[in-house]
Formats: sequence, structure tokens, C-alpha cells
Amino acid sequence: MRLFAALMPPQQAVEELREAVESLRDDRLRWTGEAGWHFTLAFMGEVREELLADLHARLARAAHRTEPFSLRIHGSGHFGDRALWVGAAGGLDPMRMLAERADAAARRAGVPMEHHRRYTPHLTLARSRTGADMHPYADALAGFEGTPWRVGELSLVRSNLPAGGVPGEQPRYEVVEAWPLAA
Repeated sequence: MRLFAALMPPQQAVEELREAVESLRDDRLRWTGEAGWHFTLAFMGEVREELLADLHARLARAAHRTEPFSLRIHGSGHFGDRALWVGAAGGLDPMRMLAERADAAARRAGVPMEHHRRYTPHLTLARSRTGADMHPYADALAGFEGTPWRVGELSLVRSNLPAGGVPGEQPRYEVVEAWPLAA
């Protein structure tokens, strides 16, 4: 299974972001589907079946060791000329700690994780295969401030990659399991 740990924004946050992005959508970028909007904490890639029970147990412990926190979608940016994203504000320290714990949980469960790098909270909105000037899009969203929400769970998400060969087809994301943060 192709898996990652994530925080899923609530419907209200998705609706606010949809309204902000609506006027920006054009054919120069491949826009991500709203159903797939999430903040990735730790990308695990392909995880072998025999590792899942230990991974679930370790992610549950990571969630239970983290207090709920406030978060909101805030601002924007881009990764070069390939990806447009919105950021987060609020409980960034606990968010980063949860990302570290999810990464450590995966490593300890035997998942070969990518080279470790500093966590950058972001929700990817659009991508370009050939490269595009992301500045106008990022500038248009720079002042975006979403309504805060309380983050109360850690999700393990399965990424189902497109298999149909249909142009523009996007991955489908499915929450496999979710654990409440400490009460």
C-alpha cells in the first residue's frame, strides 16, 4: 500500500479554500481535487503488508502523545515552478512534533523513509509538469486566512494512483485509519 500520515482539514476549511481558489483555476496547471486536500505529515511510500500492524500501533501512540491543537489555512507559496501550495498557521509547533512522531513511528515499524528534512506544512493545490510561473497564483493567495479549527486526529491515508491512463486523472485518497489525539 502507498501510505502517508496526514491531517485532514474539516469541510468548512475546504469550502473556504475552494472559494479562494475558484477564480484562479485555469488550464496552465493541474489542480488537485478537493477530496484530496490534506497536510501530509510523513510520506511513507509503498508499505509492506507485514509492517502494517506495528505501524498502526506506533501511529496510535504518536497520536495519543500529542495534545489537540488549533490550525488554520494561511498564506501561500510554491516549490519552484512545479507546485503551488497554501500553508498553515496556529499550532505549528505541535504540528511539526506530530510530523516528527509519525516519521519516527514509520521508521521504527521498518518503513524505509526518505532522507529526513525539516517539515514544511503545506497543502498542495496545483502542479505543473513542464514548469509554470507560480508567482501570480501564490501572490493571489498570499493574504488568505482560513477559519481556525481544532485538530483532533491523525490519519493514515492510502494513495490509490491512477490506473486508467485517462488524461488528467488524479490519485484517490482513502483514510485507512485515524487515531484521536490526546484528550
